[in-house]
Parts: sequence; C-alpha cells; structure tokens
Amino acid sequence: MSDGGSVAAGGSERRRFVNIAAAITATGGLLFGYDTGVISGALLFIRQDFAPLSPFLEGIIVSFLLVGAVVGALSGGPLSDRVGRRPTTLMAAVIFGVGALAVAFAPGVGFIIFGRFLLGLGVGLASMIVPLYIAEIAPADRRGALVSLNQLMITIGILLSYIVGVIFTPIEGWRYMFAVALLPALILGVGMFMLPESPRWLFEHGQLDKARAVLGAPGAPRKWIWNSRRWRR
Repeated sequence: MSDGGSVAAGGSERRRFVNIAAAITATGGLLFGYDTGVISGALLFIRQDFAPLSPFLEGIIVSFLLVGAVVGALSGGPLSDRVGRRPTTLMAAVIFGVGALAVAFAPGVGFIIFGRFLLGLGVGLASMIVPLYIAEIAPADRRGALVSLNQLMITIGILLSYIVGVIFTPIEGWRYMFAVALLPALILGVGMFMLPESPRWLFEHGQLDKARAVLGAPGAPRKWIWNSRRWRR
C-alpha cells in the first residue's frame, strides 16, 4: 500500500474510533436524561401502590435524584483526577444499573428513595465525566460537535423516558419504567470497559507510553489512533 493510502486508512481508523468512543460515552448522557424524566410517568402508579403517600414523601422521591446528583457532581471531578476518566465512567455505569434495579424491585418507599439517590449519583457523575472524556479523546477540529452529542443524548433520554412511560401506562408498570434503564447502563459499562483511558489523564500521570499508544504516536499500536497534533492544540 502506498504512503498516501496508509495515511488515508489511518485517518479513517482514527475517525471511526473517535465516533465509537463518543457514542458509547454519550450513553451516560442518555441515562442522565432518562432517569431525570422517568419519574414523571412513574409517580402516579407509585402513589397508588404505596397509598397513602403524602405530598411530602412524593416530593422526597422526586427530589432525592437531585440530592444524589449534587453529591455525584461534587465528587466526580476529584475522583476522575485521582483514578482516571475511564474508571469513573465505569463506576457511573454500575451506579446507574444498581439504582435502576433498586427502584424496580423496591419493597417500600424508603428503598425507592435510596434507589433514586443512587440514580442521582450516576446523573451527577455523568454530567461531569461524559463531556470531559469525549473532549479529551476528540481531535480539536471535531471536539465541539462531539461534546455536543452529550447534550443531544440527554434530551433523547428525556424523550425516551416519556415514550417508555406511555408504553407501560396500560399495565401500570412503573417498575418496568425504571428497569429499562438497565440496558443503556450495561451498554455504557461494557463499552467503557473496552475503551482506553483518556490520553490527557495518562500524560498528566506520567504514563507517556500508554498515552502515545492511545494517540497513535509513531511506532505505537494502531488499535487506538488519531491525530495527536490536533489533540494537543
């Protein structure tokens, strides 16, 4: 193959990797939107199953996601700096999955509140780590477009939560509404398990060989590559 053909093939491979990495990571934005919106359709049936449910408890059920989101957002930055962007995203995926199961199988209101808090932790982590990871793996000329994918996925997640709510309304299946979030949580967790750490984090922590391998520097493995000069701008 000619040098020109090799460069073109490398550019195509780099572009494909960045697209896949951004799409997988943006699943965290989808979960952000879904878990924020799903309570709108579920609360009516939660109220019926656990009657009498006071307005105060209804407010607690709704708002505890935001309480968890505050904790997740505040802890996500220091955590990602310490252990890495990839492990933090994997942690968010696990929290999303556990939270969805906790609410879906909740035997009482207290467990629902606990599950909503866990989902909020995931939302807070995702709000910080998803755009950060995408920005650090994207080349400069595509960074803005790829980071905006996170916001698009948040709105799609909200829309999806309403659609799922309509689907399960005839059977009053509020538990199914929450359980559906387990699927994107699995996609996020499995997908991130296959992706590399952010090269910027690797550089900052002295792991230069690994960072060059992710960036596709000369002589590095071609599994994860894109234009390192653009990334450094």
